[in-house]
Amino acid sequence: MQNLKKELAACSAVIFDLDGTLIDSMGMWSEIDVEYLMRFGIEAPADLQKELEGLMYSEVARYFKKRFHIPDSVSEIGDEWVRMAGEKYRKSIPLKPGVREFLAAVKAQDRKTAIASSNHLQLIEDILKIHGIYEYIDAITTCDDVGRGKPDPEVYTVTAKKLGIDPASCLVFEDIPVGIQAGKAAGMSVIAVADVYSEHMREEKIRMADGYITDFRELL
Repeated sequence: MQNLKKELAACSAVIFDLDGTLIDSMGMWSEIDVEYLMRFGIEAPADLQKELEGLMYSEVARYFKKRFHIPDSVSEIGDEWVRMAGEKYRKSIPLKPGVREFLAAVKAQDRKTAIASSNHLQLIEDILKIHGIYEYIDAITTCDDVGRGKPDPEVYTVTAKKLGIDPASCLVFEDIPVGIQAGKAAGMSVIAVADVYSEHMREEKIRMADGYITDFRELL
């Protein structure tokens, strides 16, 4: 753990994935997929979540339309997901343990912070505001902004440019292997965050990342 604290002390910016990293929401998205497909009488296949890992928000909508022959347009699919997710975010999605305390400590040390996520910008902003942590974030970049999903590093390199920080001085927090791969490919140090959804990937995450935490308060 001392080495992880050194990584944090050495960085000039901290960049976070959102779902599964700052908020406990990965299970929510699988629920939305099931509920949405049920409207069309379709059972969600077992391989669905694996197929969607790292895809941009718009790519997921296009994937659903093509694979499941959804009659709605890609934009209509995306808009409905925003509505469904927004309801769940407001009612039942908590922050990961120690997130608020950790963000407050990072900002007190005058370090830059950002979100680099595959999620929809409106949903990112909404959940940050719901939990009162929006003011702790200096920049937000989505994979749709850069036109490439993780494990491509572009969402992270663009975020570093927004912050005016060299990628080598950025510390990333991620919860799944494709995100860890993206951060490392951008030349950044990456700390993996424990998540129930990706518990079966735990050893892979530990192997890929520069460190592993179960609670952000471990770094305070």
